[in-house]
Amino acid sequence: MNIKEFSLQVGVCPHTIRFYEKNGVLSSVQRLANGHRHFTDKDVRWMEFVLRLKHTGMPLDKIRHYAALREQGKETVAQRQALLEEHAQDLSENIEQLRTHLQKLNDKIDLYKQDLVD
Repeated sequence: MNIKEFSLQVGVCPHTIRFYEKNGVLSSVQRLANGHRHFTDKDVRWMEFVLRLKHTGMPLDKIRHYAALREQGKETVAQRQALLEEHAQDLSENIEQLRTHLQKLNDKIDLYKQDLVD
């Protein structure tokens, strides 16, 4: 598929795809004889995973590091696992902190509701 089809499939604009390619996250994109990018279903799955990492707060440097490890093959599986475990731990801590913040906001909202009733 071309970059337009790929961007529709993964839900990001072509500019973002070029950005990730330029920054080493999409380093194995094939090129056709005319120089146009050609994306596969494997690229779609990879980009969906990259976006999941991004949406869960992983910094670009870590995503880039993960992508570089991935390019090196199976010998880096343990390193990739460790990187994801660290990110999962950070994410769990962030979720817990957000739950605490939400509870505090809800407590304040309840106070305001009480003031309106009184």
